[in-house]
Amino acid sequence: MSSAAVTPAARPRGLKPDWLNNPKVWRTEVLAGLVVALALIPEAISFSIIAGVDPALGLFASFTMAVVISIVGGRRAMISAATGAVALVIAPLNREHGLGYLIAAVILAGVFQVALGAMGVAKLMRFIPRSVMVGFVNSLAILIFMAQVPEMWNVPWPVYPLIIGGLALMVFFPRITTVIPAPLVSIVILTVITIAAGIAVPTVGDKGELPSSLPVPGLPDVPFTLDTLTTIAPYAFAMALVGLMESLMTAKLVDDITDTHSDKTRESIGQGIANIVTGFFGGMGGCAMIGQTMINVKVSGARTRLSTFLASAFLMVLCIVFGPVVSDIPMAALVAVMIMVSFATFDWHSIAPKTLKRMPAGEIGVMVVTVVAVVATHNLAIGVVVGSITAMVIFAKRVAHLAEVSRFVTPGGTSVLYTVTGELFFASSNDLVGRFAYAGDPEQVVIDLSAAHVWDASSVAALDAIEAKYAQRGKRVEIIGLNDPSADLHGKLTGELTGGH
Repeated sequence: MSSAAVTPAARPRGLKPDWLNNPKVWRTEVLAGLVVALALIPEAISFSIIAGVDPALGLFASFTMAVVISIVGGRRAMISAATGAVALVIAPLNREHGLGYLIAAVILAGVFQVALGAMGVAKLMRFIPRSVMVGFVNSLAILIFMAQVPEMWNVPWPVYPLIIGGLALMVFFPRITTVIPAPLVSIVILTVITIAAGIAVPTVGDKGELPSSLPVPGLPDVPFTLDTLTTIAPYAFAMALVGLMESLMTAKLVDDITDTHSDKTRESIGQGIANIVTGFFGGMGGCAMIGQTMINVKVSGARTRLSTFLASAFLMVLCIVFGPVVSDIPMAALVAVMIMVSFATFDWHSIAPKTLKRMPAGEIGVMVVTVVAVVATHNLAIGVVVGSITAMVIFAKRVAHLAEVSRFVTPGGTSVLYTVTGELFFASSNDLVGRFAYAGDPEQVVIDLSAAHVWDASSVAALDAIEAKYAQRGKRVEIIGLNDPSADLHGKLTGELTGGH
């Protein structure tokens, strides 16, 4: 049975996981977990520095997040760990109040995520347009590349040929065999070369000291008072929202890559549980890690929970048992891996001239706005929100012009019939009031809404305003043709929106 033969949604109860039945899948998952673990170390240390905490806290967070999410998460093969987005949110809290408050905020953020997941926040994903998703993916690729730039600036010259060599290995080695992931081969070969030749280049060890023991559970060192709660709550809620948005967007991206479905509600709750556990183990918290997930799924071909679990296990083994060896890995090797991930993640088809010629200008605009917002703020969540709002505004503007009004005066001029066609909501209804000839119409006015639909209070208020303008001139309005939902809404709100005046 191949790894793609049974999807997560279709696997019958009691059927063994693919990796227990298929040695090839087992090998893929194990090697993928090892590559991800190697790539996690410098990233976790870097994010710890952003948050202003000891590097061990970022590594502990990556360990506990991945272990827990491999069990309770809703998206197989996705990697959750300490992330830059979360680090940026909680850094001010750590700076102003100390580590104890940061840990307490991580636990509370997990509680918020469990609550939001249970309330169905994952269902909001359906409102994110494709153009925002494409912008999200492209901006992610740009951010991954930008994060590597500092590692290529003001460094010894051997760094550059090492990066080029690493990229060449990852491009050409799969043509020889795909049994061993090319990124792992690249990391091993470049490490051996630098050590054997005594080449002095920045290494993983230069990023910070690796932990020498496993994390131990405990309570955050804060007073358990209302003041503490009010201090950490805003940061915790912001972290919960950012973490969920980044995790759900990553889950959707992996769904598309693997052609499988994931349980977004379970993933939301799972992220919360993972952060709660991480907080009690003294970690800095986190969410889905997009770059490492792409290494796991797209570069290494992993598809099961085993790769996620092993990434966390290998991470601690590498730090505690093989710390001195891992510390000697040149950063150039990991930079090459991340550049390859960046290249593979970017949706090159979206910027092809043929695509841009056929794509509506509004769709291109939304994609560009999303990318600019993410790159400018270094926050994927902000970019998704800004892009989605832009898409909604463009959609509302486009639909607003679909409401048409036609006028027909009956023979003899005793009455006039207005036929309204289209969707009536806040954008289109604002123009509706100005489409009637109040002074020139006869005393009997009929408005036919058979070909229209009333969506909101703004539309009901517009209809009330039309009736009021005719009433001021002693003319009577009759509204006909309302469908059942429109009639219900109109019946509930008409005359109630302006205090009856």
